[in-house]
Amino acid sequence: MTDCIFYGGKGGVGKTTCAAATGLRLADAGRDMLIVSTDPAHSLADSLETAIGPEPTALDGVGDGSDESVGPGELWAVEIDPDTRKERYEKLARALAADLRSAGIRLDEEEVERIFAAGAPAGSDELAALDLLVEYVDEGEWDVVVFDTAPTGHTLRLFDTPEVMGLALETTRSLRGQVRRIGTAARSAVLGPMSMMTGTDRDEDDLVRFQERLERARDVLVDPERTAFRVVTHPERMAIAESERLVERLREAGVPIDRLVVNRVFEGPAEGCSRCRARQERHERRVDEIRETFPDLEVTTVPELEGEVQGRETLSAIADRLPE
Repeated sequence: MTDCIFYGGKGGVGKTTCAAATGLRLADAGRDMLIVSTDPAHSLADSLETAIGPEPTALDGVGDGSDESVGPGELWAVEIDPDTRKERYEKLARALAADLRSAGIRLDEEEVERIFAAGAPAGSDELAALDLLVEYVDEGEWDVVVFDTAPTGHTLRLFDTPEVMGLALETTRSLRGQVRRIGTAARSAVLGPMSMMTGTDRDEDDLVRFQERLERARDVLVDPERTAFRVVTHPERMAIAESERLVERLREAGVPIDRLVVNRVFEGPAEGCSRCRARQERHERRVDEIRETFPDLEVTTVPELEGEVQGRETLSAIADRLPE
């Protein structure tokens, strides 16, 4: 079965770097990998220094047998573009609106949008992420799928989405059934037998399948045998506090948390630099504080590197500090 690794945390802590480094490490170990960016502000392509599109792209030099090949496993990457999948979700809303209109209930465009969004605080990026999670996992084409998730607020909504959308869709399906019966009766009274030629169950099937995919995503997300969530943070108080909130929320949702990654820890100060030494000691205290705050989690530290963290050579240095 395909395993899933999620990297989450507040914006700017290095989730993309960790996801990319993990993908390279596991590909080097012989695993077929897919790295998925669900963050609307994509930076995965910059991190890997290669063009990545909205469909899984095989990265050159990985598992291709060349002298520069990273390893025996294949590495793929994709940056989800919610706009490319937006039509799927809008179609469900418009199908409901059509049924309402057939029963004599008039709706404008804004009202149509509100009907579909009323039950879920998540946006189309979270819906696309969950939808594609099922697709990528169930295809079985990759051994591991690594998700570079959006910042904390988006991540929380992502894990809320299956439950919230499930309730919303169940209500919507019930409402559609009632409205369709009214609409069918009205058409029959006016058109007689010809009314049977105007309807289709296709949209209803789409709605059912969409709900089933969300439920399937939920099953994968809370399965400790298949999913690990790694919270990325900095050795700074604000980042630690936000990590506490994220860990608490994920645990409430039943999401298995694998470990906490403390990124950009200052190590190896220059000799004779008192300011550097003070910064190192402050980071060491913060790491100790993190271990005390999360006594039941494994804590991994990643050193602060100079310059932009881009390219396979730099990512490989970080990968050496991350678990497989």
